[in-house]
This record gives sequence, structure tokens and C-alpha cells, in this order.
Amino acid sequence: MKSQYNKTITACFVGYIVQAIVNNFTPLLFLFFQKCYHIPISQITLLVTFNFGIQLLVDFLSVRFVDKIGYRISMIIAHVLAAAGLFLLTVLPEILPVSFIGILIAVMIYAVGGGLLEVLVSPVVEACPSDNKEKAMSLLHSFYCWGHAGVVLISTVFFYVVGIDNWKILAIIWAVIPIGNAFVFSKVPIAPLLEDGDTGLGLKELFRMKIFWILLIMMICAGASEQAVSQWASAFAEKGLGISKAAGDLAGPMAFAVLMGISRLFYGKYGDRINLEHFMIYSSFLCILSYLGISLFPIPLLNLIACAVCGLSVGIMWPGTFSKASAALPKGGTAMFALLALGGDIGCSGGPTLVGMVSGAFGDNLKMGILAGIIFPVLLLIGVILCRRQKKITNYNTVKSRH
Repeated sequence: MKSQYNKTITACFVGYIVQAIVNNFTPLLFLFFQKCYHIPISQITLLVTFNFGIQLLVDFLSVRFVDKIGYRISMIIAHVLAAAGLFLLTVLPEILPVSFIGILIAVMIYAVGGGLLEVLVSPVVEACPSDNKEKAMSLLHSFYCWGHAGVVLISTVFFYVVGIDNWKILAIIWAVIPIGNAFVFSKVPIAPLLEDGDTGLGLKELFRMKIFWILLIMMICAGASEQAVSQWASAFAEKGLGISKAAGDLAGPMAFAVLMGISRLFYGKYGDRINLEHFMIYSSFLCILSYLGISLFPIPLLNLIACAVCGLSVGIMWPGTFSKASAALPKGGTAMFALLALGGDIGCSGGPTLVGMVSGAFGDNLKMGILAGIIFPVLLLIGVILCRRQKKITNYNTVKSRH
């Protein structure tokens, strides 16, 4: 029975690679777009906000329609939109009178696909029969990291060898991956998220539960802890070490993504022997130490090493919170996964924003911005401890009611 779902889980792994492509390919072209299409940098930076803003909206709206149309059709739509957005990125800027509007439309289309994938992939894996769901979830989320690292590395090598002027060829190559995976999702078995006859918890029911609010705040902090450093790692490498943009991308975001992936891969392999709660607590402490290292070490190379260690420390936070939510609220259903994805995206946009604002207030001092961002791993640590306390209270009340 379980072997039938191996192809489904593999397709979900590729689904997260697709999400990594749509989130990380276009930013590598920002400076080229600025030069080629004469777009001001203020409009270019708006594309990141727009991408995550659309994904936030999709996270919220998906609560209403995913259960109605079903996970299979939703998955196929998500992949087709991701591919369409990447393809249109090569066409619309050339044929529309305002190139920026063309880029914006393409980003909007693939952002809808990316937002849907974020809501859909985790619950599909959670529903698949497996011996250790925490391991499967951590391994799944590692594929976003490998996708991120692969997009940066392959694109950087492609631009160096073939020339950035030929970026459209690479965009179409990337678009082939979601098209292929959409076909796979039309064939693979998809297990129901809930038992027959069960209905998932509604928004009102979730909002009444203290444990859900703790998990939602943990998810916001997981996204913020990750992106507050990841989004600024390249700038940190360029400014601190005085290296080129390409080298900065490889030394900063790619090192961060690889170590984050290694952390998730490690738990994905050995999770059955490791207590998830303890792993998240130790990771939170390591994250706090890495933030202090980035902010307070006087030597740029040590700051960069601390950035990479931060990637290692945040690896378990996002998938671990998903796993804790699934265990604490087994009837959470689509609404729970969609709201947790929404929380994660809020953190992903809010974390770098806080770092940027504080850095700006201190004369573009990134170290001060990162130091302010330490609030996120601290809150996450508190959340894990509160979850444990809430679990003990629930277990005590259950035992008491039996007697």
C-alpha cells in the first residue's frame, strides 16, 4: 500500500523544486531587467513584494476552494500556472508597450502557482501512508533548499558560459519541470487528508484553539528567522568581503540554502531516532547564537560563517512546525495548512522588512538589523516550550476525564 505512494511523495519533492524556481529565478535577473528594459530599481524591488503578496492572498483564498475542486486538480493548476508564468516572462515584456507591466503579469501568474504549491504539497505528503511523517516532512522541505541552491548555481553557470542575454532559453528550460510534474500529478494516487466522513476544522474552530495560535506564531517566526538572514546574505557577502555579485550569491544565499537543506536531510534520514521537540529547541538556541555571531563578530569572514550556520539552525523550524501542527490538530485539514502557509509567508516578508528598516535607521548597518531580527528565533523557542506545556495539559485532562 505504502509503495504506491512513493511516486506521489517524489512528485511532491519536485513540487517544492518548482516553488524554489518561481521564487528564486527572476531575482537573479533584476539588474539585467533594469538595464535591458530601463526599469527603475524601485519598480524592480516591488516584484519581490508583489510575488509574496500574491502568494499570501492565494494562501488565504485557498481555504475556500481547494477542498471543493480537490487536491489533484489544484496541484495540476498550480504547476501549469508556474510554467505559464515562466514562459510569459520571456514573451510579455517584449510585446507589451510597458515592459514592466509584462514582467508584473508573468510574476502574478507564477506567484499564484507558487502560493498554491505552498498550501498543497505539505498536506498531500502528510496524507500519504508512512512510518514516520516527521521524517517525510523534513525531507520534503529539504527539496526547496536543493531547488534554491540548484537555481542559483545552474543559472549562475549558465549566465557565465552562455551569457545572460540568453536568459530566455533558461527560463523555458525551467518551465519544462512544472509541465512534466503536472503530468505526473494527473496519474499518481493522492490519499484523502481526513478519514471518510470526517470534516476538517473550520476557521472559527481553529481560531478558538490556543494551541493553533501558538503554532501560527511559531510559523511566522520560522519564516522570519529563515528569510531575515537569507534575503540579506548576498549583500552581506558583497559588502563585508568586497566580492562580486556572482561570488556573493554563491557565498551567501547558496551556502545558507545548502546548509539548511543538510539540516532537513539529516532529520529526514534520522528523524525516527531524534526527538523533534528537542531538535527544535537546540536549533532555536543555535539560531540565536548565529544571529549574535552575524551581528557582533568583528571579522567579516566570521560573520559569513555565522550566516551559513544560521541556515543549518533554521532547517527544522518550518517542517517541524508543520509536523507539530499535524500531531496536535489531526483534524486541522486544508484550513490549518493554508493558514500556517499564510503565517510562514507573513514571516518570510516581515523578517527581511524588519531587518531592512532597522538597518536603515542605523545608517544602513546590516548588523544592527540582524540583531533586531533575533526576536524571531527567541519567540520560536518560547513557542516550542508553550506547545510542550499545552500538550501536557491536554494529556492530563484526557487522563482525568477517563477516570
